Amino acid sequence: MKRRRLLATVGVGLASGVAGCLTPPDTGEGTTIKDGAPLRLERVRMRLDTPWGASFHPETGNLFVTERPGRVVRAMGNDRGPVRTLDSTANFGEGGLLGLAFDPRNPRDAYVYQTYDGEAGLANRVLRLDADREFAVDSVVLDGIPANTVHNGGRLEFGPDGALWVTTGDAGEPSTAQSRDSLAGKVLRITRNGDPDPGNPFDSPVYTYGHRNPQGLSFVGGSVYAVEHGPDEADELNRLEAGGNYGWPAVSGESDRETYVEPLVTWTPSIGPAGLAYYTGPIERWQDSFFVGALVGTHLRQVSLDADDVASQNTLYGNLGRLRTTFTGPDDHLYFTTSNQDGRGDPDPTDDEVYRVRPP
Repeated sequence: MKRRRLLATVGVGLASGVAGCLTPPDTGEGTTIKDGAPLRLERVRMRLDTPWGASFHPETGNLFVTERPGRVVRAMGNDRGPVRTLDSTANFGEGGLLGLAFDPRNPRDAYVYQTYDGEAGLANRVLRLDADREFAVDSVVLDGIPANTVHNGGRLEFGPDGALWVTTGDAGEPSTAQSRDSLAGKVLRITRNGDPDPGNPFDSPVYTYGHRNPQGLSFVGGSVYAVEHGPDEADELNRLEAGGNYGWPAVSGESDRETYVEPLVTWTPSIGPAGLAYYTGPIERWQDSFFVGALVGTHLRQVSLDADDVASQNTLYGNLGRLRTTFTGPDDHLYFTTSNQDGRGDPDPTDDEVYRVRPP
């Protein structure tokens, strides 16, 4: 069996009591964490189909996730199960129902990133759903984001500035990432109604450009960080600068050209970074670390930056298959999802799953 013998002891919503697995960055071989007591790995939900977006309801604390085929699912709380199927979703390749974010100021509003098949072919858009009406579609917030079977981006997050941040991929057309007139290959910052945020650098939704396929966002203090997929090499962790050009397709990874913003961290060979969370929870040795879900690397990557942005890294949980979305909850614990049902994994009968990591 390729993985997960340990999960025979894990009950849904119960602590496993099993140590996490830590490996040197250049291997996938698991070793026991030695710098402290074993951690508790809890399985919060199982038998999902490619969970992608994840967000906690600001009032109830219930966790909701999107499944890429087009469903919004209650993953934690009473009556767990599907609450809405968006039949207009085009679940082709990497497209589908992707990011999810509740509005922290108006919990009735939930925003999703959806691939759909319109009159002009595949496109991506941001929808506002009404959580009080079982996530019925309220309105289209932003449309016309280029789509393809690959490189759709798809992450949504509300920032501390109150704006909605959106990551988009180049949709298989690399040159669009350099065009500020295109919404492809960008990180966007918009209002709740889809207008460009008033503080944007180009009087448009575009905040940064030159991205290949960014799929993770995190806010730390006054800074915004993102991870994106490289072309089999040079995946990147970036600090976003307003108006910054991150180089794709002319550059992937580090460059000596002042035109482009340098990445903080690169990964070669690719690990397929698909989620980004910043941890300030109760596990002391994880404090002030980023956690990245690795699809290709099939592990959880911990990244710590010092004052000079020099990174130290560990890999954890290399026995669960493809890991995608990483996020923290109102309880300050770290959560992550598997992505073994996405057509590129090797699913077990309980896939896909949502996990939570807690102290002993």
